[in-house]
Amino acid sequence: RREILKRAELPFWRILAYWSGTCLKALALDWLIWLTFAIFLSIRIQARTWGYYNVPALVELLSKTDTSILGGFLSFFLVLFVNQTNSRFFEMYQLSKASSGKIQDVAGLVSSQLPSDIAKRIIRHMNAAHVVGYVGLGGPYTKTHFFDHINAEHHLLTQKELEQIAPFDMQSGSAAFKHLTTLCQRDVTSALKAGYIDSHESTFLHERILEFRAAMDGIYDYTDQPVHFFYIHFLCLLSALYLPLFAIDNAYAAGWGAGADWHIELLYGIIVMLQCIFVVGLRLLGQKMIDPFGDDLEDLSVITYIETTIEGCKIIMNANRLLEVD
Repeated sequence: RREILKRAELPFWRILAYWSGTCLKALALDWLIWLTFAIFLSIRIQARTWGYYNVPALVELLSKTDTSILGGFLSFFLVLFVNQTNSRFFEMYQLSKASSGKIQDVAGLVSSQLPSDIAKRIIRHMNAAHVVGYVGLGGPYTKTHFFDHINAEHHLLTQKELEQIAPFDMQSGSAAFKHLTTLCQRDVTSALKAGYIDSHESTFLHERILEFRAAMDGIYDYTDQPVHFFYIHFLCLLSALYLPLFAIDNAYAAGWGAGADWHIELLYGIIVMLQCIFVVGLRLLGQKMIDPFGDDLEDLSVITYIETTIEGCKIIMNANRLLEVD
């Protein structure tokens, strides 16, 4: 995924040379494109075979129609759909990065103000809550293949702590994630009572922890309410009706009988294919961006966000130790 992000700055010709992470595979597997082009080819074959002796009256009738009006309306709705999903995608990206930033904000204060054991416990729990939060979305980030692997590598939760959150079932929503953030708040309150921090610092930490929880909750809010299915079905229905009609219109307009010319047929065939790529491509693009936390190559790099957050916290937590050595 990180490699695909870097491709955006490549030259034009190199971008076109890629297959993975592009629209080509999705377009090639979409049946509507092949159906539309099959309709165009079948009419052109008909025009080349018995069309010399019989020019359909439909040719003259279609010459008086204008399917571009229908295409204009469909284009408007498709662009609106892509704009909506694009906004959702980047808002969820900002929430993901905000949650990472809040954890590091907390690490910066607890590393300098709290005893090492308390500070490490708070950051362990916050990083664990970060990982558990993504597991609770119910996507490809599961407990077995995601959380357990990261927990084994970075030792975020002890066996006893795992048993405490087990009843919440981290794969079934945000309960386990919220339990861990609450533990962090209780540690902050205990530190205030013990005199390690003052009320201002306690308020700062509570605000950052709550802002972290709010950012993760915002992700849950977006995933709980995707784009309306009614709207997507409406776009699919319009596309399924418009593209075959567009193919028929252009197939008859390419000439009939003695008036058929393969140069004109090729030109109209390219126009039909481009229209299919435009209509189907925009719809697929919008659908790809609905859920940024899926398993598509174009989705957000959740593993990278978590790993960089944990590493960032380690750097912050070890800064005081390095200063003491100096």
